[in-house]
Amino acid sequence: MARGKVRPRLIAELARRVRALREQRERPRDSQRYALDYETLSRPLCGRRLPPRAWADVRHESRLLQLLGRLPLFGIGRLVTRKSWLWQHDEPCYWRLTRVRPDYTAQNLDHGKAWGVLTFKGQTESEAREIEQVMYHDWRLVPRHEEAAFTAFTPASKDPPRSVPYPPLLRAMILADRQKSGDESTEEPMLNLERVHISPWDYPAKKKVKGKAKGTPV
Repeated sequence: MARGKVRPRLIAELARRVRALREQRERPRDSQRYALDYETLSRPLCGRRLPPRAWADVRHESRLLQLLGRLPLFGIGRLVTRKSWLWQHDEPCYWRLTRVRPDYTAQNLDHGKAWGVLTFKGQTESEAREIEQVMYHDWRLVPRHEEAAFTAFTPASKDPPRSVPYPPLLRAMILADRQKSGDESTEEPMLNLERVHISPWDYPAKKKVKGKAKGTPV
């Protein structure tokens, strides 16, 4: 029985897969890409030096896998947050770890990937996803005895305020007008927001259509 000929498309597809496999094997791992020389504060692979604003964090903070490598089961179920989130937001921002895959080729197991459920500014996502920027030196572990207090959050009312105090200058002008008119009321002047609609300064105004334009538009 004659052997069937191999189609050229199948050979091209096989060659493409072989090239992709070779590129994947030759691609540097995260432990090589994000390796850091703490004396020169530069990355040996590319030779680039970290920006000066990151030097303090590199010396005093830790990467995510550096924290998880010290915990049993790499901290599955624990809460981690970032220093930048603690500084910028009053609402709780954290990840609840669901899966960790360390890079076992790294010397101290301080590189790898992690997945978790994100809670940002009190809003929790429904599904777990991969945690980004695990190589940054600003990750912090939430202690177990502080998790309840850290995650406690009472969402603010979504209803907008109906009135706000006037600015100091306008308030003084309103009180002066009351004195001139003989009004002795002590009620604090408030600006009613329900009656005032302020559009953004760059909002394009709508043109009123008066009728069909006459003549030829230029």
